[in-house]
Amino acid sequence: MAAIVAALLLLSTGSWSLLSQAQTCVDESRFKEQVMYTGQQGPPYRLNCPLEPPQPRLTWQKDCQQLHHQEGNAYLEFTHLSLEDQGNYTCMQQGNSTASFTVHLVVKEPQCSRAPAFEPNGGLNRLWGNVGTSVTLNCTALLLWDQSAEQCDNSLQWTKDGRSLSNLTRYTQNTSSWSPAAGQLMVNSVLVITIKELEDFGLYSCTVRNVSSDFSLQNTNRPSHTAAVIAAVFLLLLLAVAAVVYSRCHLNIKLWYRNSYGDYELNDGKLYDAYISYVSNDYDRKFVNFILKPHLEKKSGYKVHLNDNDILPGGEPSAELLMNVSRSRRLIVLLSHAYLEQDWCCSNFRQGLLHLLEICQRPVFIMLEGQSKRMRPEVKEQLSEQQHRLTVLTWRHNSVTPSSVFWKELDLSMPRQVPFHAEYAGDPQTMLQDDKDPMLTLEPDYLNCNSDIDPAGDLGLRLPVYKALAGKAPVLPAAPIPATEPRPSDIDVSDLGSRNYGARSDFYCLVSEDI
Repeated sequence: MAAIVAALLLLSTGSWSLLSQAQTCVDESRFKEQVMYTGQQGPPYRLNCPLEPPQPRLTWQKDCQQLHHQEGNAYLEFTHLSLEDQGNYTCMQQGNSTASFTVHLVVKEPQCSRAPAFEPNGGLNRLWGNVGTSVTLNCTALLLWDQSAEQCDNSLQWTKDGRSLSNLTRYTQNTSSWSPAAGQLMVNSVLVITIKELEDFGLYSCTVRNVSSDFSLQNTNRPSHTAAVIAAVFLLLLLAVAAVVYSRCHLNIKLWYRNSYGDYELNDGKLYDAYISYVSNDYDRKFVNFILKPHLEKKSGYKVHLNDNDILPGGEPSAELLMNVSRSRRLIVLLSHAYLEQDWCCSNFRQGLLHLLEICQRPVFIMLEGQSKRMRPEVKEQLSEQQHRLTVLTWRHNSVTPSSVFWKELDLSMPRQVPFHAEYAGDPQTMLQDDKDPMLTLEPDYLNCNSDIDPAGDLGLRLPVYKALAGKAPVLPAAPIPATEPRPSDIDVSDLGSRNYGARSDFYCLVSEDI
């Protein structure tokens, strides 16, 4: 406890006595304290030796440590004064240790050099106004103040866009200051701006001690780009979402568009939607009969014709083969490893492919994932060259599900399916044909085979022998005409030469075979 009391007594006597007791080179009788403020005066800072009369040859010590570069100087100069320069500086006459004087240098930072604190904050303040109105700018700053300091700038200055306010008729300034506490000074300046033209809008700054608080005065009626920016951002987000949705669902979108707005392939005389060509081995036959054909017929509702004969044999294709291909709207080829081992594939694949494209336009080639990797390079090259004329699909391990990419791409390559209700019978492609020739119609039951019950009562107007699909013929009142023998109805055959009999070529083949 006694040691603590002694320490407090030493502190109360002053720091200079404590330092003088701790340093033996300090003479208490020849000692003084000097205070210097950083920034208060310009460099260099000079510390003079108080010895009188001035001695010609002096040596300097700081805290009893010799300063070798200052020998013979009557004063010390500091280029940059900092807190590290504090201490006891002793000037001593050379050869006479009794002729010395110690100056205790205290370095302080003046209160005027400290940055002010703006209230409520020193950031950018935005204000809005119109031409013909007045706007008030309120700038308040808290300063650290030392009354003993002579050179201390405590005034607030207003500038606009970096320039001092010159036209005082537009501006009214009211400045006040008060001391809320010891060592503090509150300075307030209120600037009233009368907006007369567009040049009065801009950036106003309140500056004190080289620190500013900014006020941005903006026109309320100026065109705002906020709505345009929001619309642009929304449009970009919408496009990004659309791109992501299309990348993931582009096949579904194409299928929906094809099924909603695509063209029907009608009046083409085709009996089948697809002709499937494959090699009759165990693997290919199982794939076609248990996977490909059931999906196309049961899931998609297509009419499929199978043929395991060589689509392009060594010689010219047979008439039956050409007729079956011509009766189908699409040609599907299972391009397996066994299929490529056929003679026409091994000898000249390019010639066979061109010949195949002549028989059927836009054929569909199905390759198996495991076997496509072992395909010959010339086959891949020819398929790549003709990719704009054909469709190449790859069956993968995940293509079993009905919603896989394989089945969607295959459905896109097929014709648009015609919606057909269950109460009708027959091929919907044929039922929707415009040709109503009785010889080309699958259901000729609407022909009226009954004789005319009143041949004389129609006033010479002869009704058609078959019923009109659009409506019934008008009924006219009967006239007293003598009864005559019924004559067989005549059929107008003048336009039979212009009718499309190619749609039912198989019907005439059957008739010719019965004959």
